[in-house]
Amino acid sequence: MTTALLKSLSILTKPIRDSHLSDGLSTQTTLLSALQTNLSELRERMSAGELEEAHLMLEETRREITWVCSDTDDLTWGFVQECLLLLFCLARHFTRLLEDFHQNPAAPNLRTPEAAPPLPPDVLSVAQQKTLGTVLQFVVTLGLCPYLAPGVGVALGLRSAFGAAVEEAVRHDVAPVGERRLLITTNVLLDVSTLSSLATPVFTRHLGDIMAALCQLAYRPEGESTKSNKGLTVEERKSCKEALHNLLGKVYQPIVIKELLVLQGGPKQASSGSRGGSAGGKALIQAPPWLRRLCGQLLSERLMQPHGVQAVVRAILEGTGAGGDSDWRKCDAVAKILASCPQQSLSAESYYSQVCPQILELLHFKDKLTAQQFQRVATRAVLTMVQERPEFAQRFLLLPLLSPLHRCTEGTGNDLSQDAVQEWELTRCIEDIYKICVVGNNPSEVLLKALDDAFSTLFSLFCFTKQNVSHLRIPCQEILIWCLSHSKRSVALSLLKRLCGLLGEVDGVRHDFQFSPGSEGGARLTVREPISDEDDVLFEKVSGDQWRVQCLVQLLEEMKDSDMPGEFFLLLLQDLTALAAEKEDRVEEVVDTSSMTLLELEQHLLGREIGHGQRLALLQTLAIMCEGLPHTALLRKPTQVVGFIVSMLKRACVGLEHGIDSPVESQTLSMGMGLVATLLSGAAELSADDYLSMATLLPPLEQISQQHPETVIQELASDLRATIATHGAYHPKTVSRTDCQHNPDPSTSQPTGQSSNTLPANIPSSRLLSIPQTSPTSRRGDASPGQPPSTHSYSSEDTPRTLVSQVPTSSVSRPKHTTDPGEAPKVKDSCHGTEPKPGQSAGRIANPGISEGPPSKAFTECLLEACDPDVPSKSVALRSLTRSVRDGDKEALQNKDKLLTLFLENLEHEDSFVYLSAIQGLAVLADTFPEQILQRLLGEYQTGATVCSPKRQHSLETCLKVGEVLMRASRAMGDLAPHYGRPLIGVFLNGTRDKRSSVRASSLSNLGELCQRLNFSLGPLAQELSTCLTALIKTDREAEVRRAAVHVIALVLRGLSDKTTQVLGDVLLELYRALKWVVRSDPDDVAVLHAQLALEELDVVMRRFIFPQQKLEKKIVVLP
Repeated sequence: MTTALLKSLSILTKPIRDSHLSDGLSTQTTLLSALQTNLSELRERMSAGELEEAHLMLEETRREITWVCSDTDDLTWGFVQECLLLLFCLARHFTRLLEDFHQNPAAPNLRTPEAAPPLPPDVLSVAQQKTLGTVLQFVVTLGLCPYLAPGVGVALGLRSAFGAAVEEAVRHDVAPVGERRLLITTNVLLDVSTLSSLATPVFTRHLGDIMAALCQLAYRPEGESTKSNKGLTVEERKSCKEALHNLLGKVYQPIVIKELLVLQGGPKQASSGSRGGSAGGKALIQAPPWLRRLCGQLLSERLMQPHGVQAVVRAILEGTGAGGDSDWRKCDAVAKILASCPQQSLSAESYYSQVCPQILELLHFKDKLTAQQFQRVATRAVLTMVQERPEFAQRFLLLPLLSPLHRCTEGTGNDLSQDAVQEWELTRCIEDIYKICVVGNNPSEVLLKALDDAFSTLFSLFCFTKQNVSHLRIPCQEILIWCLSHSKRSVALSLLKRLCGLLGEVDGVRHDFQFSPGSEGGARLTVREPISDEDDVLFEKVSGDQWRVQCLVQLLEEMKDSDMPGEFFLLLLQDLTALAAEKEDRVEEVVDTSSMTLLELEQHLLGREIGHGQRLALLQTLAIMCEGLPHTALLRKPTQVVGFIVSMLKRACVGLEHGIDSPVESQTLSMGMGLVATLLSGAAELSADDYLSMATLLPPLEQISQQHPETVIQELASDLRATIATHGAYHPKTVSRTDCQHNPDPSTSQPTGQSSNTLPANIPSSRLLSIPQTSPTSRRGDASPGQPPSTHSYSSEDTPRTLVSQVPTSSVSRPKHTTDPGEAPKVKDSCHGTEPKPGQSAGRIANPGISEGPPSKAFTECLLEACDPDVPSKSVALRSLTRSVRDGDKEALQNKDKLLTLFLENLEHEDSFVYLSAIQGLAVLADTFPEQILQRLLGEYQTGATVCSPKRQHSLETCLKVGEVLMRASRAMGDLAPHYGRPLIGVFLNGTRDKRSSVRASSLSNLGELCQRLNFSLGPLAQELSTCLTALIKTDREAEVRRAAVHVIALVLRGLSDKTTQVLGDVLLELYRALKWVVRSDPDDVAVLHAQLALEELDVVMRRFIFPQQKLEKKIVVLP
């Protein structure tokens, strides 16, 4: 039966084969002749009994259906009726077959159980699907499209040139009427599409035409219908409405939205003529108003339903690819559509409450191409809503977006689980904020205000990520920098002060909660374990505050191209000046606590405690900023340099007002006036703008000239003020004389180890203002009055960060003996007596074109200072000696034995700055003289005897420090590791048998660092190394030793890489089994993690060995 019905359909749609039917005839006549011929052939074959089954079922169906018009004079409609009848018969036949198939399923073949299940009876072959598609095309072209009203759907004439001939071939003046024909064709197609096998070809090709027909039948106003098109009843129109809504609900929504957009028609434009014509000669006719309103309403319904926003975005952007100007414009257009409330919506609040959560969901797609497009749309939509509808954006977008951060600070943990905020919530929140703010990069007041409310929590999360390895660190840092960069200056500075604790308690996370590492590299908010010891509580608070300030300084360091670090530094200096004035003005009052209530007494004591805490926080912030930020970041602009000098002079004026004459105040005043004299000395040409910026120096200089007790200082202040006020026209000799004191002439005699610091006259004034001037210092670092101290900077990885209680000058320095915030620390620069090379400066890179000459010190003087009991002097001297060895100083290299003894003695010092300097010095010596120094260090590490006490054993700490030196030396060997590393391996292997677990772990760590650099030289030692590591992994009781042994295997595999199978071929299986044993049996989670990482390294190596990379190269061998 199926074959007969499809054969009948193929006869109806058979193309013309006789050429004489089309020769000399028009397209319309040829089409009608072909339809008549195919109809006649079908009837003849059915009458002859060739298609008897199809004929019987067709006649039975014809008798049951009432809409068949047998006496129509329109040949095209008669052809469409036959096609519809055959399609109806095919659908009915398939329905019966499917019922029998489901009621009586075929028994499985027990002999071949792996065989595929039987196919359903409605499955069509490729040829049958092609025949069915052709029939549907004829039905839609001849029975549906010609009866659509102008502007409803796409006219046939605009689809192809053949469409105009089809429209002319259809007769509208014969029964049945056009509206009735349209209803019959649409109903039959909908009935046929109830079967999945027939619905696919119907909806994939003709969904838009069917939707256009249903819209016209159900919603076209009756007044627009012509007399010949009237005749639909109310029930028929109602059934068409239900059919349209059912169709829109079950079809893939992006396709539905595409078709609705097409039905809305083109832009408003004049059109003339009928719907016919060629495709190139007619413009797209505008859709009628009722259809545009209907499509708008249906589109709004699609948008506001669940996942409607995603469907709209997919409908417009699917198939556009990634990138390109048109793609960006489409994303912006979709974002504007989503941000605008449609007229059909009941209220703006209901619309945004349904759409905004869906917009945020667009940010969470994982597919790369889809995520990129959806992120553009979501970002633009959010930013557009924030600007145009801020009240709804605040409620439905920003509050849900920042909800995880707000939950970190609000509420209590009494009714919460261990995880108050889950890891995935914080991760999604940070990623969404990053996409909207940093990637979108369209700041607005509402968005910045919302971020300000969660800024403390975001910064606390950033501080946590700096302590761990987390993928949230960079997004948090970028968000914080973006917010500070785009906020108003006053708001940004207030935020920074709040983060430092200068405006009260920092409310980053709620009480008794803390951030903890997540399982996927993120963070989660968990309940803090209670601490009973008050000392531990105090230590945790102090260390936490210091860490927050250090993180803030690192954040400001990333903003080196901004003026924010300098402005914040000057603001803190102003607060420091105000604090000094407040301290002098404050009179200790005797408070009668007997008359106070308990609440008043508590408030009084709490206020005093808060004030002291904020003053300590200010000093701590200034100290860490001066230590962690270079002067080029703190004083980036000339105005900032002038502001720095103003703050120094104002602090000196505070001391003058209260009659205080201390060395600290004298040093501050000397430094400030010396810098002003240097600026005005004529070494650089100052512009008018520079003099205008220096006008702020006039009031404090006037106060100094009137109140200072020394006449010389008064005259100098008066002369400096006159020079600034006259823009250099009046330049007394006292200014030049003071400048000479700060910058002595190189021709004058100087003590050994000192050099002049002069500037060429052609340096611009802006560069002079931004470069701090240095001056000679004495051996103990106490500068004479009138001389600014020298400066020195250390690398962050070598210098431990410590809390200092003084404010240095504009360059980074290590504190000495000063305790007042105004006195700058004095630090030695170098140890050799020659001047530094041009363009070089100890501890930093000098600006090109400037001859910086920091004071040098004799080698013997540095050796003496290295024996100084004062920790800063000792540590700086050790660093200077190390730098001398690294720079190849001749005197230092000749005295390498003395330096070795000195460094070994300082290994046992208790201060971390001292013994770290000694470790660095020993590592540099070992790199310079590997043969002599390594042998001495190996003896120290192996025998455990120190230089100063050769008969007593090392302490555990000292032994580990020597191991640290050997590890640094191993790293510095490079390609020479196979030559110098052989003795080290024996010592490290011997150290794995030490009774102390820390020594065993240290030896294994050093062994891993060395072995990964030996390459093929490791081959003869592979068996011994494998035996040692396997024994330690399986027998050692200490978890840290087992971890170190597994880590050695991972380092060796990583270092050998593709050479693993050649070097470790004999022991590779043994190492693999040891790693698998750790994964299965070791109770320590960290050891298991190290083993898994080592197995991953081994997996990569073996994959490369088994599946080598294919290279398109040809080896050419030259025979001898």
